Amino acid sequence: MMRAAGLGFALLLVAGAALGASAQTKLPNKVSIQIPPPERTFGPGPNQNVVMANCLVCHNADYPYNQGPMTRAQWTAEVNKMRGAYKANISDADVPKIVDYLMTINGKP
Repeated sequence: MMRAAGLGFALLLVAGAALGASAQTKLPNKVSIQIPPPERTFGPGPNQNVVMANCLVCHNADYPYNQGPMTRAQWTAEVNKMRGAYKANISDADVPKIVDYLMTINGKP
């Protein structure tokens, strides 16, 4: 019985030392960065509010302009890539609305 108590005490000492060591670990100082403002904004167009609510969560308005003009199929694939690969929380109903807007600002026939 005494041996079990000694083992328990030894485990407590080891655990305490590990906790103490991690509590004493110094983290690096915080670093702040300043992100430049976007060059563009989402201008007027059909469903602008849907685009702003869904797209600005992850990126600024420069992104669709930097892509170059795309067809409706290409923009649809791009929006679906945001949903699949990047887990953008865009509803099925909002996809065509976003694509309509993207076609207005940077679409090609």
